[in-house]
Amino acid sequence: MKKILITGASGFIGSFLVERALKEGMEAWAAVRSTSSRRYLQDSRIHFITLDLSSASALSAQLEAHRREHGAFDYVIHAAGATKCRRPDDFFTINAEGTKHLAEALMLTGALKTEGRFVFVSSLSVMGPVAEADYHPISLADQPRPNTAYGASKLLAESYLADVSALNYVVLRPTGVYGPRERDYALMADSIRRHVDFAVGYKRQVITFIYVADLVEAAFLALTHGKRGSVYFLTDGEEYSSRTFSDLIQAELGVHHVLHIKAPLWVLRLVSLVAERLAKLTGSLSTLNSDKYRIMRQRNWRCDISPAKEQLGYHPAWPLQRGVKETFGRKA
Repeated sequence: MKKILITGASGFIGSFLVERALKEGMEAWAAVRSTSSRRYLQDSRIHFITLDLSSASALSAQLEAHRREHGAFDYVIHAAGATKCRRPDDFFTINAEGTKHLAEALMLTGALKTEGRFVFVSSLSVMGPVAEADYHPISLADQPRPNTAYGASKLLAESYLADVSALNYVVLRPTGVYGPRERDYALMADSIRRHVDFAVGYKRQVITFIYVADLVEAAFLALTHGKRGSVYFLTDGEEYSSRTFSDLIQAELGVHHVLHIKAPLWVLRLVSLVAERLAKLTGSLSTLNSDKYRIMRQRNWRCDISPAKEQLGYHPAWPLQRGVKETFGRKA
């Protein structure tokens, strides 16, 4: 039986990765924090491990103890990370340094087998607005220009992996991931339930999506496919407008008479700054912030997924209409 470690296991993507590992008959180890919710990790076959990604020494000790008692992992899917932080520096501490600590500790302790595979869930956000001028599909030929702390931290994490000697790794760069258990897109559905659809920017916007099941499929394909150090963009293979997404959600929710409001970008910028300031004053995390503003104003999210199709054997099975029905349908 193959043994797999999944970080971020209590999160949206991670919980689905754990379910897939069990379905594949693997010995699934869910890396969680002591404070993590286990709401979606109720299967009795799941093994739990607490890992401190913030400390290289503590992490090495934890993995060394695990290897001695339970043996090494055949695979690791690193899906842990922060998408919202109170301070920009926290993105780099959690997403970049945490990834570096994990990869180095796995190799130092032998907790990942020599022939094992490390799959890192990065993000299309590492590219930034590189292709907005002509809307060409973003590819590996484009130089990353992340304009968010989140994107920059993920790109730095990728560079750290390249420096870990003998690490057999693959990087996945998914576009916006949606599905059951996801919270940010659920806010859009909540707005539509209140009969309001809010969009920003008057310039044409091409957006892409990937349903969580397609991302999970790609991650498990990457365990045994793809060359060491390869990077793969992931979408559902189609391109959309924000109105397409909202119309599909509206149809699934059975909501009538939605008011569609399109505001200039400066309005979003102002709202984001106010929300960010209030969050700092209250010590909370805001969905709207400077990073989110830069993501929402970006006009081109097209990317070339042909390498993933050719090298991983990735063939997305969840176009937006099917995924929205599964996520927001009245029986979902």
